[in-house]
Amino acid sequence: MSKAVKDKWRRKDWYDIILPRYFGETKVGETPAEEDALLNGRVFETTLAQITGDFSQEYIKMYFQVTSVEDHKAQTVFKGHEYLRDYLRSLVRRRSTKVDGIYRITTTDGYKVKVIVTALTQVRIKSSQEHEIRTIMTAIVNEKAKTLTFDQIAHEMVLGKLASDVYNQAKNVTALRHVGVRKSELLAAPIGGPVTTPVEVVAEPAKTT
Repeated sequence: MSKAVKDKWRRKDWYDIILPRYFGETKVGETPAEEDALLNGRVFETTLAQITGDFSQEYIKMYFQVTSVEDHKAQTVFKGHEYLRDYLRSLVRRRSTKVDGIYRITTTDGYKVKVIVTALTQVRIKSSQEHEIRTIMTAIVNEKAKTLTFDQIAHEMVLGKLASDVYNQAKNVTALRHVGVRKSELLAAPIGGPVTTPVEVVAEPAKTT
């Protein structure tokens, strides 16, 4: 390592990455930076297993974005999550159907969030059954948007409550192997919130494979 590189690293301080309150407000990692301002907006990746200590949740990647820095502590907002690609591939089976519902919603406190719900069936199903399952997804996601804050819906997406609600209704349509929120993304926050990227709010139908 050259002297210039060594000097550059010596000038960096280490900062603790702190989870938002609704995920425990605990340290999830640390990172070097030359100054506080360079951390603002940076997105950090971890897994749900590292947050909960439950190794069975290692397949869920979590993203947190730095919103402010004080006393070498970087405060964050939940930026989104997604299934690991290998895990998602492992769920897909021949002679079964994958039904996706893709939505852009606004929570009760003004956060705009993209949500992708996936249901995988035991056997291949008819298009009418796909439509029934997607209708159930849409109704549940819309109801969550009307009644939950961003903190609450983040919990339900990641910890399985939203998926469980979909499963409990959709299982009456056909036998299911898996239902989950396989991806979410914070698109924008209300004025004064941690993220201010503008976004058009729409609902999207999804293709089934």
